[in-house]
Amino acid sequence: MTSPLKLTAKKTSLQDVLVIKPKVFGDERGWFYESFNQQEFLTATGIATPFVQDNHSLSKQGILRGLHYQTQHVQGKLVRVTRGAVFDVAVDLRQSSPTFGQWFGLELSADNHLQLWIPPGFAHGFLVLSEYAEFLYKTTDYYDPSSERCLIWNDSTLAIEWPIDQIGGAPQLNAKDSAGLFWDEAPKF
Repeated sequence: MTSPLKLTAKKTSLQDVLVIKPKVFGDERGWFYESFNQQEFLTATGIATPFVQDNHSLSKQGILRGLHYQTQHVQGKLVRVTRGAVFDVAVDLRQSSPTFGQWFGLELSADNHLQLWIPPGFAHGFLVLSEYAEFLYKTTDYYDPSSERCLIWNDSTLAIEWPIDQIGGAPQLNAKDSAGLFWDEAPKF
């Protein structure tokens, strides 16, 4: 007899992007869940890709990171939040995809335990909604600064509906993200 899966995968409006929901076991002591299990991930998603790098960042409220991607050593990402909350966004850059040029966003938080699978060929970014947020992600290829690109967060063609009203002012960006490329000039896959 097989045991029930400890996670579920739900399709989103973007082809191949999945919301992953782990089964959380809780009682009066707190909670526990497996944040990653290769066999469970494969069974729930059908994705057998290996992960080669884990990243962990801490950001203050109002920080916007992204929309990042690499043109070489293209990364798939499995992302989650372990402290606070972010609005997480994926943009489909795959010209052969029926959802090319579209975006998907959702809130990831330490409370909801949701994860987002973003396959290779997407730009990715997030806006910190809470006082602080710790963001963790697994990648399918190594970071390659020479091929890193960035889409500008407020591109009018993409028209991403960032929840700016939740941060009390304009988002804060670093120099690289402020100089992001517009959709029409950004390299695609």
